[in-house]
Amino acid sequence: MAATDAEGAKGMTDSIRNRPILVALPQAGALAPRPLPLSLLSRRGAIAALAAAAIAAPRLARAQAAPRVRLLLDWAFQSPNAFALVARERGFFREAGVDVSIERGSGSGRVPPQLAAGAADLGYADINPAIRFAIENPNAGILCVAVLLDRSPLCVITRADGPVAAPKDLEGRMLAAPDFDAGRQLFPAFARAAGIDRARVAFTSVSPELREPMLVQRRAEGITGFVTTSAIALKGIGLGHAQQRVMMYAGHGLDLFGAALLTTRAFADANPEALRRAIGALLRGVRAQLADPAEAMAILKRAEPLTDVALETERHAMNVDRCLMTPNVRDNGLSAVDPQRMARGIAAVELAFGLDAGGLTAERFWTPDFLPPRAERSV
Repeated sequence: MAATDAEGAKGMTDSIRNRPILVALPQAGALAPRPLPLSLLSRRGAIAALAAAAIAAPRLARAQAAPRVRLLLDWAFQSPNAFALVARERGFFREAGVDVSIERGSGSGRVPPQLAAGAADLGYADINPAIRFAIENPNAGILCVAVLLDRSPLCVITRADGPVAAPKDLEGRMLAAPDFDAGRQLFPAFARAAGIDRARVAFTSVSPELREPMLVQRRAEGITGFVTTSAIALKGIGLGHAQQRVMMYAGHGLDLFGAALLTTRAFADANPEALRRAIGALLRGVRAQLADPAEAMAILKRAEPLTDVALETERHAMNVDRCLMTPNVRDNGLSAVDPQRMARGIAAVELAFGLDAGGLTAERFWTPDFLPPRAERSV
């Protein structure tokens, strides 16, 4: 019991013990108040009930006053974003004193506009489209408040039995990807980092569901995308991991961050404590998923009954191995961001899209102010 609760309960008890209670009794055709000793009532019951009420009242008030935060995810419920479901089901939001609603998304690129429009308060999405949006819409105030994937999942995948063994071999080849694919959009920055002549690499535009079949059918010599999406999809249609050659952008000089938690400066300024509580609970969800992936997959299955648990378990392991559990995270914990590295990421996005970052600096786009202590981010 907190000291204030105990003192309040004692004061209430003393007040009851020392005060006569008035009850109404029939008096010659009229009702009149008459003091009676407390012993005629249930002394213990009255004291206990009122003391309990004194203790419960502040706690009830706190529960009723829990601030609400609307979280928008990047995609449908899958293992990479299951940490939010874990935080909800295991009561981490409730224990943090924040009411978080979770909405599935329809792509990372759509999260920043939704935040800017006020349709959501907090978003989980790939950081690079958010940087682009922040450059193009400086007044939107998009703010990165936590980086959950320390390494970008962007990659090029080719066939292991094909002619492309290294990034330089992509010259003179054709790659397949949707126009809006982040891997395709950031390919100019990857080409520059990896020493590729971008002008000698061709792209053919395909819908997302046709990207991987193009490689399997040898109608393209490579594809771009997220490793956690394309590598799993290729395996599902007959091209196993041993038959794939994966070239991670991060492994060839383009050291970008991956998915992050995003908000707006307006929301952060108006709701700092709610934001701090929500982020702390979400990072707790990440740690819980890392500690017990099987439980996380069971929670995911309950939230999305069509989940293929075996596939999502494999996707989770790949996400952790390739994107989340880096040496930096092992040494410094989740969301240990080097501002200089963030600045390089902003410059890479600027180059890829031919933008002028202008006043968008790492300090303006990223803040660690709402993170929990390092001990609560260690993994």
